[in-house]
Parts: sequence; C-alpha cells; structure tokens
Amino acid sequence: MHHRTAPARRPAALVAVGHGSRDPRARATLLRLLDRVRALRPGLDVRLAHIELNAPLLDETLADLAADGREAVLVPLLFAPGHHVTHDLPAAVAAVPGLRARVAAPLGAHPLLAEALAGRLAEAGWSPDGHPDAHDPRTTGVVLAAAGSRDPRSGAETRRIAALLGERLGGVPVVPAYASAAAPTVPGAVAALAARGRHRIAVASCFTAPGLFAARAAAHAPWIAAAPLGAHPALARLVLHRHDRALAASAALHGRELAVV
Repeated sequence: MHHRTAPARRPAALVAVGHGSRDPRARATLLRLLDRVRALRPGLDVRLAHIELNAPLLDETLADLAADGREAVLVPLLFAPGHHVTHDLPAAVAAVPGLRARVAAPLGAHPLLAEALAGRLAEAGWSPDGHPDAHDPRTTGVVLAAAGSRDPRSGAETRRIAALLGERLGGVPVVPAYASAAAPTVPGAVAALAARGRHRIAVASCFTAPGLFAARAAAHAPWIAAAPLGAHPALARLVLHRHDRALAASAALHGRELAVV
C-alpha cells in the first residue's frame, strides 16, 4: 500500500513593511534594501509592502499570500514600537482570514543598527574613530533624528539606539530628536548640545529612506548630516535577524503548545 506524502510546506515569506512616502525615492530605496536581503538569503521569498501611500499596500500583499496558502513574517522597517507596530500590523494580519502570520519586532536597538548609523555618518565626513579631523572631541556631538511617537515605549527604544550609537562612536554624546509627536525636535537637541559646549554637531538619520522627515532633520544640521540608512549592508542583515528571531519564537511557542496537548 502506497502512502501519499504531503507536499512540503513552502517557507514563510518575509514581508518587509515600510510606512510609505510621497517621496518617489523612498520606494526605490527600500527595493534596493530588499535586493541586499535576497542576496544574503537566496531562495527566501522577500516582498515589500506599505502601510499607506505606496503600492503594494500591506492588506493587498497579505491577501495574495493567503490566497496562495502561504505563511508570512512581517518585518517592520520601523525603529521602535509605536502605533504602526503595535496596532496597525497586527490588525492587518487579523483582517485576513486564514492567514498564518507573525509580526517581528521593529528594527530597534541592535549593534547592527548602530553599525549602519555610524557607517552613514562616516560617509558624511565623520572620522572612523568618532572624532572629526583634528578638532577637540570635547566639542563634538550627534543628534539622532527619528520619526517620533506618542507611545512611551518608542521614546525609550530611541534612547537605547542613541546610547548604542554613542558607544559605537567612542563615547560622543548622542541626543535623540523627533520629527513629530515627541520632544525634543532636531533644533531643540542641537541647542541642548550647544549649551553643553558641543558646537560641532552632526545629525544621524534614523530613517530607512528619503522623505519629508529625513529632509527636515538634515536641513537643521549645523555641521554634517548623514543620509538615511537605505540599503546599508548592516541594515539588510538586521532585517534578516528580526525575521529569524520571529520564526524561532513562533517555533518555540508551537513546541510548548504541543507539549501541553
């Protein structure tokens, strides 16, 4: 008697979720980032989706995956647990009946993110040891420009990112600043550093892609402004890390459920 073997289940797709932007460079930048992710993990189904403003939208992408009987891991291309991560993404998953999906943690405070931020600062003119040219390092400082959120967890995570970047730069003070919904603003953070005698101030861009917030932050830089993180190799590795952690957590949870049964 021959037993028919069940077809192998296809691996879960990695759905990288961007916010969406009216800046036409944003979508192109995220596509380049995901090309790097695919190069790191050949064979992985990697898709881009957006919460708003750009196609493909997240609900359409999830509906397509459900129609194909696929599973998904949503990786937010966001840096902290604000409303989009804690509400919008789980709601989008819940709105697609039968879809098996999990939402990964935001990119967040991680050495790979600090590596990407420091790399973009170096490209803008920050020297490798964190001390620009021959100037007194006691006069230098960095403003970490981020989107901002009313969720206190978001501010806490951004402060952790700033601390990691400061360590990466050899102890230079890094002050978080926000484009919306939270204080201080970039000019406010610049003023705070200047009040501490830090007059040679760089702006680090905690944004994945060009857009209004990133442009406004850069415009307030007294000295140099780093480009958005874009397709930085360390950011691509971090996207995969968040994907892998979400899959591992899901597998562990499934194992515990089987043990209970």
